[in-house]
Amino acid sequence: MWIVRLALDRPYTFVVLALLILIATPLAVLRTPTDIFPNIDIPVIAVGWSYNGLNPEEMEGRITSVYERVLTTLVDNIEHIESTTYPGISIVRIFLQPGASLDTANAQVTAASQTILRGLPPGTQPPLVMNYSASSVPILQLGLSSESLSESKLNDLAINFVRPQLVTVPGAVVPYPYGGKMREVLVSLDPALLQEKRLSPGDVLAALSRQSLVLPTGTAKISEFEYDIRVNGSPDTLEQLADMPIKLVGNTTIYLRDVASVADGFAPQTNVARADGRRGVLMNILKA
Repeated sequence: MWIVRLALDRPYTFVVLALLILIATPLAVLRTPTDIFPNIDIPVIAVGWSYNGLNPEEMEGRITSVYERVLTTLVDNIEHIESTTYPGISIVRIFLQPGASLDTANAQVTAASQTILRGLPPGTQPPLVMNYSASSVPILQLGLSSESLSESKLNDLAINFVRPQLVTVPGAVVPYPYGGKMREVLVSLDPALLQEKRLSPGDVLAALSRQSLVLPTGTAKISEFEYDIRVNGSPDTLEQLADMPIKLVGNTTIYLRDVASVADGFAPQTNVARADGRRGVLMNILKA
């Protein structure tokens, strides 16, 4: 071959080249950047729709199918579309052709979502548009469990204390944790008492909405001091919430405690996480 003949004719040149390669190789290896989860463009876009109260059949007919038809009209370079429907949730995955521009596809998907929003059931919120990438896989999972603390306390610690510290780490993305019980104030209406007082759940909700207000009303200047004045109707304790008036019938005031019980509880739990066999909280840490 010609390269062998050239090496035999000019051996010193090839010796020098070999030495240069030998010297440059360690420098190239040391200076080559490494990344466990490099940025890889995966031509897949996921769109999540939510509408509380709709069963999977209604979500498919009123949101998923309509949205798929709009995507095939307004978005270019679609290879195929996959959809999964749950109660109140619709996940639409858009697979693009190899080499398609993700930036262009994101813009077209967002525009299609805003265009169809008016034709969906009233109250439908704008969807969440997400891109798949290698960084979508958690690089670390943190499990919290305790033999003495309750699930609601663990959830509170994870959201309000642990997560704010983790999000300050450069390059870390920490979604909300799984598991645990979200603390809420529960107002349990008694249907028999509501019927006796001739009230509906809507009356109770309207009364609470009208009175649980925090409004700025201006300032008051007294002598050389100026004070902020505000109207604060938000209850601070469960007893104050239970004492809220709902309706005035003649000379009798119907309070919330007359038709409902008020308790410090938690929202219905939709997922369970276990750490070391005990119920706890799971936190996923992703790469930004």
